[in-house]
Amino acid sequence: MLVKIKFQKIKKAIIAAAGYGTRFLPATKNQPKEMLPIIDKPIIHHLVEECVASGITDIIIVTRSGQGIMEDYFDSHLELEYMLDVNGKEALLKTVREIPQLANFVYVRQKKNLPYGNGTPLLVAAPLIDDDEAFVYMFGDDLTISKAPVTKQLIDVYYQEKPSAILAVQKVPDSEVERYATVEYKSDGKYKYEIKALLEKMPLGKNPSNMAQFGRFVFSYDVIKEVKKTPTGKDNELWVADVLNNLAKKGKKVIAQPIIGEWLTTGDPLRYMKTQVRFALQREDLGHDFAEFLKNLKL
Repeated sequence: MLVKIKFQKIKKAIIAAAGYGTRFLPATKNQPKEMLPIIDKPIIHHLVEECVASGITDIIIVTRSGQGIMEDYFDSHLELEYMLDVNGKEALLKTVREIPQLANFVYVRQKKNLPYGNGTPLLVAAPLIDDDEAFVYMFGDDLTISKAPVTKQLIDVYYQEKPSAILAVQKVPDSEVERYATVEYKSDGKYKYEIKALLEKMPLGKNPSNMAQFGRFVFSYDVIKEVKKTPTGKDNELWVADVLNNLAKKGKKVIAQPIIGEWLTTGDPLRYMKTQVRFALQREDLGHDFAEFLKNLKL
């Protein structure tokens, strides 16, 4: 008789928010980039909402020194609530009071002795992940627009395929290839999106495809075990791509899943402004008027 293995539901997410945001100085001198607004919500608030909409209840935010503003944001603000209450601003009061209730929040500092890199937050949060559970991993500067949350899309594939890791990918134009890690797919994989390799920031012509990794992942504990053994790579940084390549070379199933929706990055001022525009156009209360404003601009 076949024994059906029961997989624990994915309830935890790690959000990497320990960078310095140097491309946004001086705006990020005293606040993390993840707290820059997309209209009226910080970038990280949008990430949290995507997690919650995907069934996540526990959110681990990896920060650095000087980022207490994020902890304050996801906490109650009694003075503000009192002011809104006495002034009869019930809708705003409801909005503010809901923020701390979005999820259970845990904050972990990224210590200076650890290497720099997009894989380092996994080392920081590793003690909070059980050895029998999978979890979501998110970069703190990537946003998405989609009907079904992108994180939920990845979780559904994880439950179906039971891989060691899933990374979200989307096709990028030739002009963007060198900015990202791009995927080489297996020709003989049991699942059509299994990867052979993930190559970080390859110049056009040396890229294996135009399918680029962005900051949404579902990882099993295999990734935690592997990141602890992975040395620093290009530019002496600890890369998620190196961790996933190591797993793929060992015969573990690693999936690069194309997502249904739109990936938007806020990694530099130009792309941040483009993301602002896309989100504004999506808003029912702003979209029509904003679109009319854009149409009437004399460029």
